Amino acid sequence: MKIERASFFNILLIQPFTGDVFRFIMNFMSRLSRSKISLIAGLSVLLVLIGLYNIPWVYNRVYWRIDDLRNQIMFYIQPQSAGVFVPVGNKTATILPSPQVMRTAPPTPTVPLAASSTLTPAQSATPAMPSTPLPAQVSLPGVIYVDQHHRWNYCGPANLSMALNFWGWKGTRDDIAEVIKPGIPDPKLDFIQKGKTDKNVMPYELINFVNNNTPYHALQRFGGDMDLIKRLIAAGFPVVIEKGYYERDYNGRIGWMGHYLFVTGYDDARGGFIVQDAYLVPGKNLLSKYTDFEEGWRSFDYLFMVVYPTAKENQVVSLLGDWNDLNLANQKAMDKANEDIKTQKGIDLFFAWFNAGTSHVQLLQYQDAANAYDQAFSIYATLETNDQQRPYRIMWYQSWPYWAYYYSGRYQDVVDLATTALTYRANPNDSFPMLEESFYWRAMGELGLGQSGAAVNDLQQAVYYNSSFSAALQKLQEIGAPLKP
Repeated sequence: MKIERASFFNILLIQPFTGDVFRFIMNFMSRLSRSKISLIAGLSVLLVLIGLYNIPWVYNRVYWRIDDLRNQIMFYIQPQSAGVFVPVGNKTATILPSPQVMRTAPPTPTVPLAASSTLTPAQSATPAMPSTPLPAQVSLPGVIYVDQHHRWNYCGPANLSMALNFWGWKGTRDDIAEVIKPGIPDPKLDFIQKGKTDKNVMPYELINFVNNNTPYHALQRFGGDMDLIKRLIAAGFPVVIEKGYYERDYNGRIGWMGHYLFVTGYDDARGGFIVQDAYLVPGKNLLSKYTDFEEGWRSFDYLFMVVYPTAKENQVVSLLGDWNDLNLANQKAMDKANEDIKTQKGIDLFFAWFNAGTSHVQLLQYQDAANAYDQAFSIYATLETNDQQRPYRIMWYQSWPYWAYYYSGRYQDVVDLATTALTYRANPNDSFPMLEESFYWRAMGELGLGQSGAAVNDLQQAVYYNSSFSAALQKLQEIGAPLKP
């Protein structure tokens, strides 16, 4: 059927309030075949759906559901490896300059110097390691519980807000997240949905937030022990620790995950620490048995963080004792890892060797660190294949193996490990882990191998997923590459 364009617009525009439009449409449709009518109807529905999808408030609510569906489809299309990283060894390049030089100019953000170096007390500081017996029970007053619910991957911001609120800070978990996990730059998404892809907030990001955005101070150390945590709490200083734990996810599967806990008390009679768990319901004033606490803490080399007013720094120095000296603290962590290597087995032996690698990195012993991580990953490959036994998310939370392999000249291992971390998923309902640290380190390995094009793409990805990630921004600037279009 041929329709004159002039008569068509005459009907639509000149006679819109008569029955002519309706009669014209019905006459036009009657001359079409059923298949053409179905095609036109289908295309019309599709155009309407596309239009609705691009309305910001609709897009913001359905984007993550479509993204989850896409991830499930890709899981079946893209073959999945076993998620086991197999080191190839030192076959790729010349070892970089002395680690002592590298310490002053690390290639990726780490704990700021003021927080990681040894604190210097004033002359009036009290002697370290007070000998006064600790009380059998302490529960700090004034704790304001904050959960991580109705947000994506909000464990870090929730726990840090509790630590800061304890000292009188008036900000919220969102105030923290806006700085440390800004999310993807999609203007149609709200702040919550932008941050969905950011799987984890590293300890250094929490430390940097406190020291750069608040009047308070924060530090972190590896190799803590339970007596030290008790001593800090008894003196009025709650502690944030990072730990591993097993949790049943929304698919009903049990898997290993990283988690922060805000530790605000202890009770020897009940045999545990009093913790604020931002994830659990209820999560306020829970008892974490000492044995469970230490087992989970082992997964992160016994890392702890303390937030405190700067006016109380002398008191913190005194309480820390040997942990005030960064090298002594790292050596304590090394000693604990070596002891665990002698006594643990299975997945705990994997964590022990992993911690040995982490401690070697902190002590600037990169080749020893690489050897320790080789041992850890060889144990990982022997563990049972269910994700309760293989903690495949470990590289979501700790990037230290990248340091070890990179500074040992093992660039291919850096690339392979980062690729495993970025692509492996245990089940189709997992979203792809968008880890800015892994994108960055894969780029560093690629640069070491002369693969500049791939490196630029990975650096751009790192900045896309976290616009605050200064290491990738700096590296893009150094090599004269633009941000992701």
